[in-house]
Amino acid sequence: MPQNEFIELRQKRYGYRLNYFEKQRKKQARNRKMASKMSKRLKGIRAKLYHKQRYAEKAKLRKLISQFNEKTTKKKQKTPQLEGALPTYLLDRETVSRSKVLSQTIKQKRKEKAGKWNVPLPKVRPISDDEMFKVMRTGKRKRKQWKRVVTKATFVGENFTRKPPKYERFIRPVSLRYKKAQVVHPELKTTFSLDILKIKKNPSGTLYTQLGVITKGTIIEVNVSDLGIVTPGGRVVWGKFAQVTNNPENDGVINAVLLV
Repeated sequence: MPQNEFIELRQKRYGYRLNYFEKQRKKQARNRKMASKMSKRLKGIRAKLYHKQRYAEKAKLRKLISQFNEKTTKKKQKTPQLEGALPTYLLDRETVSRSKVLSQTIKQKRKEKAGKWNVPLPKVRPISDDEMFKVMRTGKRKRKQWKRVVTKATFVGENFTRKPPKYERFIRPVSLRYKKAQVVHPELKTTFSLDILKIKKNPSGTLYTQLGVITKGTIIEVNVSDLGIVTPGGRVVWGKFAQVTNNPENDGVINAVLLV
């Protein structure tokens, strides 16, 4: 944790002050008055920018309120021109088509479903082959440089049998092999040490995925059977995906966030 986050650190250790939430509520209630005072005080270009920002905020709020309030939409239909005079009881009547609006809960569920597969790190820096592999010269013929040593953290399965050294092209050092990851559950705000089952996808390429290379942004599958997560049908969830959020070769540990 950075040195400047001492307030957050104290809150984690000892909790909040007794009047903390009451003060936050009062501060939020005063925001309207502060905004009014600010709008009166500002002048020139700063006033224009401020009013533009406030207008956008109010428009967003009005739109949100209208979404919750609307049940049906009414649209006027173009009535065909009838020949002759209309009776008096039809003069003020307009033909309206009513169409049901999707309820807010359905809209919210759709948004949640769409955002379900969002990952914590959508963009990561691509890693070149020169950075990933180190050339290894072996044997009597020093000119032959066909072997490569992986310089990043890797995962090797339980039933893995390595090739004879003569035929092995990619060497994954034992010191950089990992079997466990420190996974943070975003809803529970808790970290668990879980076993890695497999490497689902490395964003740098399919070759790194096949080799089991773990870099920042890699999607891994972890064993969550001990957490007690069950499906709606009542079955225990065995494996779930998580995204690596650090550089394991620098830190010596794999930190990841569970994708829930």
